[in-house]
Amino acid sequence: MRVLLVEDEVRLADNLAAALRDGPGYAVDWAGDGEAGDDYARNGVYDLVILDLMLPRLDGLGVLRRLRARQDATPVLILTAKEGKQTIIELLNAGADDYLAKPFDLGELIARAKALIRRGKGAAHPTLNALDVTLNTLEQSVRRAGVLVDLSPTEYRILEYLMHHPRKIISKRELLEHLYDYDWEHHSNVIEAHVSNLRKKLDAALPDAPPVIETMRGRGYRLFPGQES
Repeated sequence: MRVLLVEDEVRLADNLAAALRDGPGYAVDWAGDGEAGDDYARNGVYDLVILDLMLPRLDGLGVLRRLRARQDATPVLILTAKEGKQTIIELLNAGADDYLAKPFDLGELIARAKALIRRGKGAAHPTLNALDVTLNTLEQSVRRAGVLVDLSPTEYRILEYLMHHPRKIISKRELLEHLYDYDWEHHSNVIEAHVSNLRKKLDAALPDAPPVIETMRGRGYRLFPGQES
């Protein structure tokens, strides 16, 4: 999953980005002011926006209002030092999905981030199921027909994204943009190897079953090609 973090406190931003990358394994883009954050949001595709309320150039409420004015439904988690009832009401009315008051616990932020992403993908439960594959986003475990499949962090993230879009053709570029930070081009020469390894591991768990992932030449990848639900 790909997250946009808009936070002007550099040390806090570094800590948050590290926690999101090292914990759930999200790709994180960081913007240090509201105008930059709005630019990232307008030109990128994100699964979650974590947005500080007090920002230079354009405050968090302004960024949020621009986002919703563009009919962008990306989940937004607000970070705020203001806990007044009126402030919270204003944020929710402007389209915020959740908020955390500073100071906050990193574990709670990650839990809320995961919940918002699942909700945004239409999967409020932490377990994703598609045919005979089960992915638990809390345990970060994968099973096929009950058989545990040992995946690398990148393979897991690829499968998680594909499982949010079963049978849809996902382009290599779309995968890269959700797996890596803004310099995703540096990783473009290894994505095929990760998908190949993921496919082999899933197919080995149930050798007599049809392949789980299909490569569409020049178009991308598709989960569960031609299989009945």
